[in-house]
Amino acid sequence: MKDSAVMDQDLQTPEPRTVSIFGYELIREVLLPEIFGKDTPEILYWAGKRLARKYPLESYESLIDFFAKASWGELEIKKEAKNELEFELASPMIVSRVKSKAENFFQLEAGFLAQQIEVQKGAIAETFEHPVKKSNKVCFTVKWDKD
Repeated sequence: MKDSAVMDQDLQTPEPRTVSIFGYELIREVLLPEIFGKDTPEILYWAGKRLARKYPLESYESLIDFFAKASWGELEIKKEAKNELEFELASPMIVSRVKSKAENFFQLEAGFLAQQIEVQKGAIAETFEHPVKKSNKVCFTVKWDKD
């Protein structure tokens, strides 16, 4: 587990940076599926959970901030119920991904959300993704059970 000062340093960006959509897509949409094959969505989900364990976040605000700093997009909480949270994620990269091919996976983000909410709620959580092509956004539903 990383020391919290090191994690804080990792998450701080002294100045705004841009991420090349081409470079991001090259790794995420070409290289990783080439390596993982048909198991890509499942592996990305568990990779997201593992990333969340390395970067534990204590609040929804820090979760939203992490998504922005990781260049995953602008995360917004749309609805919270007793055992469920709905998030919406938007970014230029999502627009590019949704327009570029028929099948898109946002399982890295889904796994990350599941693990963060699991720790924050103290209950087993699972995230379901719902890409919305018309709005070029992705919706996530996180469900947990406190049994």
